[in-house]
Amino acid sequence: MKHHKSPLISPVLGTSRHIDSFHFGKPNSGKKIYIQASLHADELPGMLVAWKLKQQLLLLEEQGFIQGEIVLVPMANPIGQNQHLMDVHLGRYELEGGQNFNRDYLDTFEQVFTQIENKLSSDPEKNKQLIRSALREAIQGWEVDTELHSQQKVLQSLSCDADIIIDMHCDFEAIQHVYSTYYSWDGIAPLAHYLNSRANLLANETGGKPFDSAFDMVWQRLHACFGDIIPKACQSVTLELCGQADVSHDKSEEDANALVNYLRYLNVLTDQPADVLINEATPATDLDAVEPLKGNMGGVLVLCTDVGEHVTTGQLIAEVIDPITDKVQQIRASQPGLLFSRTLRRTATAGMLVAHVAGEKTIRSGYLLAP
Repeated sequence: MKHHKSPLISPVLGTSRHIDSFHFGKPNSGKKIYIQASLHADELPGMLVAWKLKQQLLLLEEQGFIQGEIVLVPMANPIGQNQHLMDVHLGRYELEGGQNFNRDYLDTFEQVFTQIENKLSSDPEKNKQLIRSALREAIQGWEVDTELHSQQKVLQSLSCDADIIIDMHCDFEAIQHVYSTYYSWDGIAPLAHYLNSRANLLANETGGKPFDSAFDMVWQRLHACFGDIIPKACQSVTLELCGQADVSHDKSEEDANALVNYLRYLNVLTDQPADVLINEATPATDLDAVEPLKGNMGGVLVLCTDVGEHVTTGQLIAEVIDPITDKVQQIRASQPGLLFSRTLRRTATAGMLVAHVAGEKTIRSGYLLAP
């Protein structure tokens, strides 16, 4: 294993941060897998999973069972790790400018397209290497001027040439679920199966430029332009490892073992065969069929339906109660589906997101990701 430290721009005198990455196996000896955790810095289940996974990879590498390269970043957001206010960890947004740490990653498509369009051949493997070189050059040429952008550049530099990109998050209160693209889904579905993910939310265009789609969507767009001479060389996923409070040894070991199983499935780990996949399709839901449930008043929030429940049309999900005026607002599902996440808060504010239901009918378009 090699341990790399990638420095970030120092925002003020007397401070400095860096990103630690752990590199297993050998570059260019097989598939490259990139795995990171806690990009939203207050989402810690993935950080513990990454540590558990690292212990297994150390042993497997020592025994010679890694074929390819695995890059592991257990703490992808050192900026957010240091954002605490009066005992509250504020790890989702950067406090300087308010940006969500999982938005606005560099879109390299136009630069890559321009660089490769007159150099492509009929050989998909040669085209893959040409595109990866162009991706690396585009990221390396990004002139950043803030600590946040330097952090994004490091993460994109580490992952731009990966075959599989895995970004580990969690929700507030939730069941296991994943976000991916239709483009990536065939390669990601086995991982969702091993994780026992019950909600698998797919869209090729979500808006917001999140980390997980920064590169697989470049490959998809190039394929749309040039056809099958462009191979499917990058697939990515965001794992939502239940809720923020789901930080335990038992749960993290299950998730780490699921990742190990997936790495075996990919033949990156060769110590033993992966568990056999059940011969039924892993269910997936259009992200535009997910209903975000909100209220329009403040008050005491009473949650009436647990995560993991299949709800019916009109089912009561939560109530907001104003103890001064006695007004009660009921929040109900507009279609049947799976309630896969809900808020941790019990104080409602007007317009606050309360819960998500994965349904079957398209009800949204445009920007599909909550802030």
